[in-house]
Amino acid sequence: MKQVLIYTICMGALLSSCNVYKRYSRPDTDVQGLYRDPVSAGDTLVSDTSNMGNLPWEKVFTDPHLQTLIRQGLEQNSDLQTALLKVKEAEAGLMSSRLAYLPSLGLSPQGTVSSFDKAAASQTYTLPAVASWEVDLFGKLTNAKRGAKAALLQSEAYRQAVQTQVISSIANSYYTLLMLDRQLAITEETAVLWRETVETMKAMKEAGMVNEAAVVQSEANSYMIAASIPDIKKSIREAENALCLLLKQAPQRVERGRLEDQSLPSLLNAGVPVQLLANRPDVKAAEMALAGTFYNTNQARSAFYPQISISGTLGWTNNSGMGIVNPGKMIATAVGSLTQPLFNRGALTARLRVAKAQQEEALIAFEQAILNAGSEVSNALVQYQTAKDKIVQREKQIISLEKSVEYTQELLTSSTATYLEVLTAEQSLLNAQLTGVSDEFQRVQAVVNLYRALGGGRN
Repeated sequence: MKQVLIYTICMGALLSSCNVYKRYSRPDTDVQGLYRDPVSAGDTLVSDTSNMGNLPWEKVFTDPHLQTLIRQGLEQNSDLQTALLKVKEAEAGLMSSRLAYLPSLGLSPQGTVSSFDKAAASQTYTLPAVASWEVDLFGKLTNAKRGAKAALLQSEAYRQAVQTQVISSIANSYYTLLMLDRQLAITEETAVLWRETVETMKAMKEAGMVNEAAVVQSEANSYMIAASIPDIKKSIREAENALCLLLKQAPQRVERGRLEDQSLPSLLNAGVPVQLLANRPDVKAAEMALAGTFYNTNQARSAFYPQISISGTLGWTNNSGMGIVNPGKMIATAVGSLTQPLFNRGALTARLRVAKAQQEEALIAFEQAILNAGSEVSNALVQYQTAKDKIVQREKQIISLEKSVEYTQELLTSSTATYLEVLTAEQSLLNAQLTGVSDEFQRVQAVVNLYRALGGGRN
């Protein structure tokens, strides 16, 4: 009867503990319409044919100087090196959890010398090998191993996320330098033209065609454009220093090409939204964090069930318990134990509640990571479309302003236009040219941002 009762209790515990062996499965997540159409206000993108994020970074960034910088960053960046070390830490944790299935072995030799009432001393010894093994009947070790596996996958996804960020940051910094270089060249060319305008104004004053105010005003404008050049050079130095920091090297000049020579993908496809779950490393990291909390919850549940362990010793001793025998004889023992928590269920319940709350937090973070990813993709798409539209109109504006400068200069020589009209036209042309460079940079930056948002740059 007693055996039947014990058997019934064990079977009940086994049946009630089936849920601690459940594997993690991705929660139902609606990702349809995750990307907004960059043109239509209310429409969403649902089925693009390809995913730009699947392209190798060498296919996206074809500038040889930029490729060299990215390779340096992947080898030397401090954040990426730290992420690689975190992966190694997680690998060690997983190895430790796997080894927990194996018995633990140890040697514990003992020797005793004793004497009673000044009699001759007696010597005893025991040379045992001790082994112990925890039987994973209720999923404690299994959930620990699965949690460690999830932690490893999370660290690997984090490393991929850092790698994606490093590539995109280097690319954005590089293109920022190209934009500043182009703006500096335009400003310096304009400064030369404005100095020529000053000389023209002086000659026209000598001819009585303009007054002294025109000369002074042209000189002031010339000094203004000259004063802006040091600021651009300062920005270039700062951008170079920031890029060198990403490369983990001392500040120095960065070899680079020209903005107008850059070739980037012109057709941008975001892919179907569900691909984002597979490609975005930060989304994968958030999901693996959720999986880890899932197994932590299972492990907290398993603590309510008995812990079964088996231990044994095998060795030699000359202490028989009834006297000393020489030579020593073999000794062998085996012990099985079952530990059932009784008076600490309050602590176990609290631990389970904490684990469940952490799992809910991880679920919220995972869902938010998906929304953030969709928002970043949508922002990059609209940024690209906006820059593309602006470039078309800006080119037309620059052409018109170039004609305006030419016409006003001709009219000035015939005294039909005033010097203020000429200066205004030249200033407007300069502003449009600088803004046009900025528009082109925004288009390039949108490509980089979309590539990052789609999880590009993965191994």
